[in-house]
Amino acid sequence: MINFNIKPISKHKADELQQKINQKTKPLGALGQLETLALHIGCLQNTLSPTLEKPTIVIFAGDHGITAEGVSPYPQTVTHQMAFNFLAGGAAINVFAKQHHIALKIVDAGVNHDFAAHPQLIHAKIGLGTKNFLIEPAMTEPECQQAIQKGAEIITQIHADGCNTIGFGEMGIGNTSSAAVLMHLLTDIPLQDCVGKGTGLDDNGIQHKFNILQKAVANRNITNTPLTVLSTFGGFEIAMMVGAYLQAAELEMLILVDGFIATAALLVAAKLHPNLLDYCIFTHQSSEKGHQTLLTELKAQPLCHLGMRLGEGTGCAIVYPIILAAVNFLNEMASFEQAGVSGAK
Repeated sequence: MINFNIKPISKHKADELQQKINQKTKPLGALGQLETLALHIGCLQNTLSPTLEKPTIVIFAGDHGITAEGVSPYPQTVTHQMAFNFLAGGAAINVFAKQHHIALKIVDAGVNHDFAAHPQLIHAKIGLGTKNFLIEPAMTEPECQQAIQKGAEIITQIHADGCNTIGFGEMGIGNTSSAAVLMHLLTDIPLQDCVGKGTGLDDNGIQHKFNILQKAVANRNITNTPLTVLSTFGGFEIAMMVGAYLQAAELEMLILVDGFIATAALLVAAKLHPNLLDYCIFTHQSSEKGHQTLLTELKAQPLCHLGMRLGEGTGCAIVYPIILAAVNFLNEMASFEQAGVSGAK
């Protein structure tokens, strides 16, 4: 198993950063959460002048055997069809990433389809989708560890290319089922509170999904350790995202956290290395049932609540300009002294 060395972020410059923020031409605290963000990012980068370099969103795609049980209204083939849509530039994440000049990478973590080469596609397939975890574990522990390792390797390369700001998205029909079980087993939150509509189930569909997941948990009587839970009920894309989170934190990158599935992957990673959370900005609260509860469990304060539940990293892309604004005011806004403006008495 790969070992990660994740240090708490330095607070060495916190006082200087706060003083710099307070000296800007505004009343104390007038920029609200932007000031909190500026302080956080400055501490993370251990500088009074932080920068966001080559922001990138990585979408991990993988298929799930549990879809055979009718837990999603969409067929499994949608996973690879949407991967093609990402590569063709036609998805929501493509629109938002292009709008905000964010690089986009698509990773085949375990899609039940063989893709041809493409400049934006990273081939990292562990298998042709996971097994049906109602019947057997989703993956073996060696496969789980291989996925974590691959996720770490992908982030190492992106960081080596000059990126210091990263967000993660996912695509995988059935992956809200995996995320719900991971959340339930790693937090002891009742399963009923973790299971939502996913890609659009009605009330009967949600009840069926809950029944299947409840039976699956009972069938796979396991110890609730992070890697065992992940290998038993996770997806290849979720496991790869776990490795990506951990490596990004080790490399002291700023990490943007998307919605329910991305946060469930973060939960697994944070159970392994709690210091990881120091490097995270929670971009939004998804309207997928369970996400608010999971954010509360992680003591996270999301920046926005726009009623979104798409995944793909769309929350990261939508909220990125707010994060950029926090960095820009810190670096570019005049101080009272520079502007010749009288400060408060």
